[in-house]
Amino acid sequence: MKTRPSRKPSPAGDWPQKVRLGRVTVTVYRRQTPGGNAAFMVANYAGSKRRFDSYATETDALKAAHKLARQLSERDVMAASVTREQAIDYASAAQALKPFNLSLAPAVATLTEALKLVGDLPGVVAAAKFYAARHKRTVPKRVADVVAELLTIKEARGASPRYLQDLRTRLNRFAESFCKDANNVTTAEVQAWLDSQKFASQSYANYRRVAHLLFEFALARGYASDNPVVGVERVKIRNGEIEIFTPTEIARLLAVATPEFLPCLALGAFAGLRSAEIERLAWSDLHLAERFIVVGASKAKTAGRRIVPITDNLAAWLAPYALRQGDVWTGGHDQFYEAQQETAAATKTDDKPALKWKANALRHSYASYRFSLTNDAGRVAGECGNSAAVIHRHYRELVKLADAERWFAVKPDAETNVVTFAREGVAA
Repeated sequence: MKTRPSRKPSPAGDWPQKVRLGRVTVTVYRRQTPGGNAAFMVANYAGSKRRFDSYATETDALKAAHKLARQLSERDVMAASVTREQAIDYASAAQALKPFNLSLAPAVATLTEALKLVGDLPGVVAAAKFYAARHKRTVPKRVADVVAELLTIKEARGASPRYLQDLRTRLNRFAESFCKDANNVTTAEVQAWLDSQKFASQSYANYRRVAHLLFEFALARGYASDNPVVGVERVKIRNGEIEIFTPTEIARLLAVATPEFLPCLALGAFAGLRSAEIERLAWSDLHLAERFIVVGASKAKTAGRRIVPITDNLAAWLAPYALRQGDVWTGGHDQFYEAQQETAAATKTDDKPALKWKANALRHSYASYRFSLTNDAGRVAGECGNSAAVIHRHYRELVKLADAERWFAVKPDAETNVVTFAREGVAA
């Protein structure tokens, strides 16, 4: 038969009241609020320190005191009946908590709350490890400063100027939007930034790649507790249709190109050099008298040296530059891209709309027309710096032989400076 705590009614004004159960006594206090109303408090000794629980009515307070008395009484009964093994467990637990200045009751209460959230002890440990990884000590450093340090180290380790320029352009743009410590950048923020830039798939992938590199660098040096880019969405890069210029279109582009950009345009169209290779090319790499171009290993995308022939019409376009020294393109990467767009825009006339610049179309055009002209995939692959399989897969039967002949006949007229198809005598 269970023992009920005593709760005899007290005369009016007989406070505090006490609820007793065995050796346990719980006291209920009555006080007057500043507004003149009565309030009731229960003295709670369930924890390591006394606290007062407040209630609006006497009934609620006495009910809570009754419940607390039963809990405390049951605890006392359990304490009186603990076995030796249970006592050892208690002592061990108390000893384990001592370095953290915690008693067993609040520790168990906290663990109970954690178990409600994650379900089991392994889940609690996993959650704690995740929290520790996310909140480990880091050295505060602004994103822009991490970018500067990364670039300095990459340069000291001998990274190519082209690679450094690519990193500098992309990472500085990224840093401009993240004026905060690297450790405070979140996955959601990086994802939102990439989405907001409206990048094409390839540009999106490129920016994600360099941002991932940046935070791996920051993580290794203690500037970040994790790499937020790991969780950023990846996009699939789909190779689109191969786009080329027609002989008429390249003639229009050459007719309006600036003197600074014209040799770059001609080298892409009639030698098949990549834009990045042209940007790294020096005039000393062009052997006009011997009719060949040396694309050195440090300048080629595939890090392999190759020799590219100078065709008759390319020689004609480059002839006015024979005495030049230094770099073929003296601007930066962004300026090179702008020159492409500006040249295409300049082709607009009263009766013709402006041409649209086609990405990589100069190189695609060269490979297509050259393969049609020579019917030698291995030869064209050697000139372009890729494999015969690539030439066969992308450029076989893409253009007609007659168009290939017209392409390599596009040259300047020495007297009128009008671009012509020399073999046909037709002005562009």
